[in-house]
Parts: sequence; structure tokens; C-alpha cells
Amino acid sequence: MSADSPTAAADAAPAANGPITLDLAIDRDRSTPLYLQLAGGIEDAIRSGVLGPGSRLENELTLAKRLGLSRPTVRQGIQELVDKGMLVRKRGVGTQVIQAPVNRQVALTSLYDDLRTAGKAPRTEIVEYRIGRPSPEAVDRLQLAPGEQVLDLIRVRFADDEPLAVMRNTIPERIAPTRAALAANGLYACLREAGITTVLAHERIGATVADEEHAELLDEELGAALLTMERKSFANDGSVVEYGFHVYRASRYSFEVTLVDS
Repeated sequence: MSADSPTAAADAAPAANGPITLDLAIDRDRSTPLYLQLAGGIEDAIRSGVLGPGSRLENELTLAKRLGLSRPTVRQGIQELVDKGMLVRKRGVGTQVIQAPVNRQVALTSLYDDLRTAGKAPRTEIVEYRIGRPSPEAVDRLQLAPGEQVLDLIRVRFADDEPLAVMRNTIPERIAPTRAALAANGLYACLREAGITTVLAHERIGATVADEEHAELLDEELGAALLTMERKSFANDGSVVEYGFHVYRASRYSFEVTLVDS
């Protein structure tokens, strides 16, 4: 629990299929705005598993009366979590919890490993696995010798059976993992198994919107916000291991960076 969040009791329980009543503590003597205290308590309950995906909250009027808050304050607190992609308002259903977003440090790690560390259940669907002649761009980026081939790879990464990212990678064929290995593990884990360690990467993070292909693969609306990441990775001998272009659901995924004053 953070210092700025109220406590949500772990034994909160609803009637079967009914809204969950959280034991939230609102402290009016604190400087933290009341709507942020409310949002923080609900967020803690989601991240700790007290509120699982699909759980329903009390309606805003009931929650406001029970906690002694104004309805606009409650509405603002809930909107904070709607904007974060943690809650969704559904007509005729109410406010529901959706899959908790994955927050990832920007570091030289694989998404597969990060999901396991976060307690998620990662799964990979191989959309394309093709070994063949490289494009001129691949020859340049991977610093390939004449005649070398590459693996062009497209995967969809799932977290707890929900699609999270579409990952396109190009890898020198000489170090390419098998299709079965990539379906069972992350790319970097496969490379480590082969004795190849990545030690450096150049990465660029951006944004786009879902086209028809990404909307279908990621179960998103056409035009939904997506995060993008381009990465080129190097092994300890200076050789290029892979380059990739990954697309993430902005409603389920965020990058986190720690900045240090030099």
C-alpha cells in the first residue's frame, strides 16, 4: 500500500455476482485530495487481487453515501482509474474492474520474463515464423554477411489469456530459436539457452493507433491508442542479435523510467 492511499480490506466480499463493498478509509486531515484517496484505495485493491477482473463496484451514489463523500468526488476518483485502464463503465452493468495494466521498467529485459516476475501468466501465439532471404534493411541492421538468411517472426504475447502486444522481430538465422522454443519461452530466454547474452540495446518508444490488423490481434477498437517500441540488441561480442518493432495496448501497458540528476 502506498502512503497516499487508503486501506482496502482484503476480506471485502459481495453477494454472489453482486457489487463488492470495499472497506476504504478516507482521511480528511490529509493533504491528499479525497478523490485521489478513493482512487488509490480502489487501485490498491485491484493490484492486490482483492478486486479481480470482472468485479463490480458499488454504484457511485451508494459509495458516496457510505463514505460520506460527494457524488462528484466519487465520480472523479473512479474516472482516474477509468483513464488508467483499470476500470470500465458499462451501461446496465455498472463499473467493472478490467485486467490490471502491466507496468514495465525500461530495461534490457524481455516482456515474457517481466510478465512472469509480475505474477502474470504469459503465453505466446506464433503468427508468422519464416526463414528466408533478408531485406536490404535487415542486411544493414543486422550487419549480415553475404548469403546469410534471417528469421522473420511475428508473435502475439498474452498476459493471463488477454492479448497484450504484437511483436515483430528479425533475427539472424544462424542463432534463430525454433518455433516450439519461442512458443514456450521468451526470445531472450531462448537466446540465453543457446549461450547468447544480450548486453546492450538501442530503444525508441512512441505511439500510434490501431489499424485493422492490430485491432484484431489485440482485441482493441479500430483507432485505439497503442504504444510502440523499436529495439536493436547487441551481444557481448558486438554482434547484432535482433531488431524488433513491438506494439502494446496502451490501456493495459505502460513503460516506467527512473531519471537521475547528473
